[in-house]
Amino acid sequence: MERLYADVIIDISHEAIDRSFQYIIPESLMDRVVIGSQVIIPFGRGNTRRKGYVIGIGDKTEYDTERLKSILEVDDKAVEIDSQLIRLAGFIKERYGSTMINALKTVMPVKNKVKPVVKKYICINLDDNGIEKAAYRYTKKNAVARLRLLYTLKEINTITMEYATSVLNISSSTLKGMADEGVINIVSEQQYRDVTAGMTRDIPELILNEEQQTIVDEFDRDIDQGVNRTYLLHGVTGSGKTQVYVQAIRKVIEQGRQAIVLIPEISLTYQIVGYFARYFGDRVTVINSRLSAGEKYDQFKRAERGEVDVVIGPRSALFAPFKRLGLIIIDEEHENSYKSDYPPKYHAREVAIERAGMCGCPVILGSATPSVESYRKAVSGDYRLWTMTRRARNNPMPECHIVDLRDELRRGNRSIISGELLNAIADRLEKHEQIMLFMNKRGYNSFVSCRSCGEPVKCPHCDVSLTRHYDNRLTCHYCGYTTNMPDRCPGCKSKLIGGYGTGTEKIEEEIKKLFPSASVLRMDRDTTSGKNSHQEIIKKFADREADILIGTQMIVKGHDFENVTLVGIILADLTLFDSDYRAAERTFDLLVQAAGRAGRGDKPGDVIIQTYKPDNYAIVNAAKQDYESFYHNEEAYRSLLRYPPVWNMLVIIMVSDNEKRLEEEAGVIVDIVNGNRNEDSRMILIGPAVPVISKIRDMHRRVIYIKDCDYNELIHFKDAVEEYVNTRDNGYGVNIQFDFNPMNLY
Repeated sequence: MERLYADVIIDISHEAIDRSFQYIIPESLMDRVVIGSQVIIPFGRGNTRRKGYVIGIGDKTEYDTERLKSILEVDDKAVEIDSQLIRLAGFIKERYGSTMINALKTVMPVKNKVKPVVKKYICINLDDNGIEKAAYRYTKKNAVARLRLLYTLKEINTITMEYATSVLNISSSTLKGMADEGVINIVSEQQYRDVTAGMTRDIPELILNEEQQTIVDEFDRDIDQGVNRTYLLHGVTGSGKTQVYVQAIRKVIEQGRQAIVLIPEISLTYQIVGYFARYFGDRVTVINSRLSAGEKYDQFKRAERGEVDVVIGPRSALFAPFKRLGLIIIDEEHENSYKSDYPPKYHAREVAIERAGMCGCPVILGSATPSVESYRKAVSGDYRLWTMTRRARNNPMPECHIVDLRDELRRGNRSIISGELLNAIADRLEKHEQIMLFMNKRGYNSFVSCRSCGEPVKCPHCDVSLTRHYDNRLTCHYCGYTTNMPDRCPGCKSKLIGGYGTGTEKIEEEIKKLFPSASVLRMDRDTTSGKNSHQEIIKKFADREADILIGTQMIVKGHDFENVTLVGIILADLTLFDSDYRAAERTFDLLVQAAGRAGRGDKPGDVIIQTYKPDNYAIVNAAKQDYESFYHNEEAYRSLLRYPPVWNMLVIIMVSDNEKRLEEEAGVIVDIVNGNRNEDSRMILIGPAVPVISKIRDMHRRVIYIKDCDYNELIHFKDAVEEYVNTRDNGYGVNIQFDFNPMNLY
């Protein structure tokens, strides 16, 4: 038999061994080792048993075969990686800077096999004559339990094991005895864990308006002609983008292909999956981090076996192992959550387009507030731009009112609720209509500070202030550190210590004081830590069990509540002055999305935007729902200051527990970047600098910013730094990360 060799990536996340190693595939494993297998191999001088992933198989080697080691075994508990996803991992490694093993783990939403759920049934194995003979025997022996089971099976033929043991009180020894006699058969059936329980299929009639139908017709023509492109669907809130998605998915399913639908928030899962289940029934499933290991594995296998047509979920659902992928949809494509916070810091939009290219399928990006990057590509012709300018039901857009909080202060109103919003809430409660109040800050107070020395109470492990919650606990939202509210300032020991700012908890307290008879729900990270907590809160509000829903970003994205006629935005400035070039865009997005929750049913909606900056272009254009004007303002600003998408940016993040060594390493990295620039380069280098948060979890941080028009030049600099990292001392103790076109500045 011809000898075969496997290229194996070792499961060690270190740059120095970020390459494949070749191993002999022994004859005993020849039929089990395939591309994507997880294998156990001897590694290093001590032949330490290590796990690795097979990324290639061939019959040739460049090495002396006498020196090659053999694969020891195949890990049967591990999930295999699809060969296309291995290629995608290679793309992620090269484009975003990462070790190959970390890139491989990124494309594996499920890594280990889980024991299946098995349901057992008991069936009668006799005809009527046989049943009579068995009954005679059991009667003579006074075998009461056997008679009870026999007569039950005579009536209904098959029962579950649970029914036999719990209701009929039949013991396992009795069942074994009857099975050995041939009276009954015990049948085992493997079942999937149900993650879409209670979601029914009714296939309502889908009537599209003229704008929707025009878009669907063009998509169908492109599919029929084999044209695969990226589409940007820019539709105002409530314009019926989801209905377009359904029709597009129907088209690819007709051709025997499958679809992935990405959503930005797990909190959206309940409503969106419920909507798609109406049209596609149990051919829809979910993959997200809130599922148990068993639930996630089952959905992974259903996708791999082609037993579902649609997978819905946040960023990681992009790597569902479909064999016939025909469409990728990214809803609310502007959202920050599509960019990974952890290395490799990939953007799901870019990786989706790459995967679609491998599969030969289209991508639909949908948003009422497209990212500046996507809209620029649509305007330039790189993407096909679809526009929907009116709501699907032809109901009007909500009326937006801007409240200047400076005027409120001048009138003596120090409440977080303006007079106009107070009156509007009272009016809606009287009419039995619902209200949503949005505040992009959880907690009770933003921070706790001493009025004597002016110092805030900070986390001992991170360079951030602690947030005060209603239970008088102070929490760090970076590392999770908690402590009690101090009676005195930890620094100067003054008693003049108190909380400043406001959050969702404080709004909830204020609303309950102002409207004690109103039923109030709060939705933020603190109230949604449980597995099904998102769904429970959303369902209660959708079922009108509450009058007012207070929350952070998660309440303003994609939810559709017909009885909501008022949206109050408590403090529109919270994101406006972040130390971030995307601050205006993020503010505009949130305000438009929040405003879009009002008036989605038959009743008109109103939006009240409270702000200290009523003339800011992001707030003015959001109130007008005028994306075009905002885009032109924002692109001009980005161009002037050489920010993405007009220019490209690479951030090199350096992290270490040794601050002196970190400073030295930062200087070396700057020299490497400068040494690799061309004479005619327009590259701009800033740093090394101390980021806004200089320490997280006791790890010090430094950053270097590199700007260049050419993305490939940034990859060139990244490669040069990686080459240095791969050759330096393994124990140096400084971790290097890369972030291309960051969603947040450091």
